[in-house]
Amino acid sequence: MRGRRKFSKEYKLEAVRLAEQRGARAASESLGVDMSLLYNWKKALESEGAEAFRGNGNRTVLEEENRQLRLEVRRLREEAEILKKASAYFAKHLK
Repeated sequence: MRGRRKFSKEYKLEAVRLAEQRGARAASESLGVDMSLLYNWKKALESEGAEAFRGNGNRTVLEEENRQLRLEVRRLREEAEILKKASAYFAKHLK
């Protein structure tokens, strides 16, 4: 039983190019990968373009921007809560 194989971005790009030139079946046989894998790689390349095949844990530009914005919203909410509590404290003690 083989473990899960990992393929580099360059390998996937070259495999898709080969499949487009020679056909998915011929490329699949010569590379030793399943045709469905080639189709998945082609679909990812068409939908994601240059950001396809980022690897595990690597985010797209939009995903990273979304993450940063969520962190900023959380920080701003915490600051607002602190200011709310501080204003209530001073309003109570300055009367």
